[in-house]
Amino acid sequence: MHYTKQDIIEIVKEEDVEFIRLQFTDMFGNFKNMAVTTSQLEKVLENQCVFNSSLIEGFLSVEEPDIYLSPDLDTFEIFPWRPQQGKVARFICDLYRADGTPFEGDSRHILKKVLQRANDMGYRFQAGPECEFFLFDMAQDGNATTQTRECGSFFDVGPVDSGENARREMVMTLEQMGFEIEASYHANAPAQHEIDFRHAGALAAADNLMTFRMAVRTIARRHGLHATFMPKPKTGVEGSGMHLNFSLYNAGGRNLLTDPETADGLSATGKYFVAGLLAHIGGITAITNPLVNSYKRLVPGYGAPVYIAWSAAANRTALVRTGLKKGVVGRIELRCPDPSANPYLALAVCIAAGLDGIQKRQLPPPRVDGNIFAMTDGQRSELGIKSLPEHLACALDALEGDALLRQVLGENLLNNYLAAKRAEWKEYRTSVSEWEVSQYLDRF
Repeated sequence: MHYTKQDIIEIVKEEDVEFIRLQFTDMFGNFKNMAVTTSQLEKVLENQCVFNSSLIEGFLSVEEPDIYLSPDLDTFEIFPWRPQQGKVARFICDLYRADGTPFEGDSRHILKKVLQRANDMGYRFQAGPECEFFLFDMAQDGNATTQTRECGSFFDVGPVDSGENARREMVMTLEQMGFEIEASYHANAPAQHEIDFRHAGALAAADNLMTFRMAVRTIARRHGLHATFMPKPKTGVEGSGMHLNFSLYNAGGRNLLTDPETADGLSATGKYFVAGLLAHIGGITAITNPLVNSYKRLVPGYGAPVYIAWSAAANRTALVRTGLKKGVVGRIELRCPDPSANPYLALAVCIAAGLDGIQKRQLPPPRVDGNIFAMTDGQRSELGIKSLPEHLACALDALEGDALLRQVLGENLLNNYLAAKRAEWKEYRTSVSEWEVSQYLDRF
């Protein structure tokens, strides 16, 4: 929905809105916000709200810290879970420096730049995430745990699926906020769930994902549960993924991915896009799989993609696959991302990589429609199938060495991101885990 400033003023008055949250996203994909009362609404709408960004990792220094919040009026939303009197609403904001220029470290701005480039090339992108998460019990002291009383798996129902009431309220709340929910169900691991919502323009899709994670966590707490988007919170079960589906259209709305004259239904443009994704996937994973923990999901035996290949069939062992629906390719699916990723950066690097493939008219390797997990190392080697980065440090090295992704992210965000993530990796490498203690303390 498109709002004007006058629309906002009238809605705030009619709906008895008392507080407004000005939300933005840090480089790690966490929502931050400043709350103001509606007495400050005029100031908000004139982009005059400012904060000290030096306190947020990866933003500006103490010498020049001020960043201004510019609300995107179309993201105005009244939170359904807040009081009916003195309601709470929000805007998602873009970030600007004091001189009026966009803050180059703003991940939403980075995605908007990529989408503007696509628009200049005559392309319109839509994206649809498929987001999994776990619902664990809360401890009596209110802290999160990894405990659950259920043992459900795919598509189970209550009482086996003890989280279905919470999931139902999540769906209803999201629909109140304008989401179109396509499906919700219990996923494969105990306490694991998935809610899929309809695809949207790429910027709106990233905004929606940020809102989705906030709403899911909020509703879970009301049910005495902790919702976590950590990729692999428990040993021995499948982790949570966030498959990203991309659709591509021209300015007139024509699907540019499909070609009924080809054997696999995929157009030349679609193949170029796939080639671009595969060519840059090493660096992309540092963004789409940003945690040390992310790479404990990307291992053989747990359903997540491990090998760099694409398929035009319903082959869930391939990293990238295209979907035929009634004979038409409607999307290209990337299966490695997980829900801890910053959605603005994840979409930005994926779309930029695909555009690079289109611009270079780059062809992907031959498709692989067989079960890649069942192949031997020798068979995969003969087909030229390589593996995704094995851990975060490998992915960070690939990101640093990828000239295209460096340009997309910009030196400001890239350098801050690499420094923070390498510090995370170093801390992980120097820490001693419970597994090591249990394995070695008595034996050596």
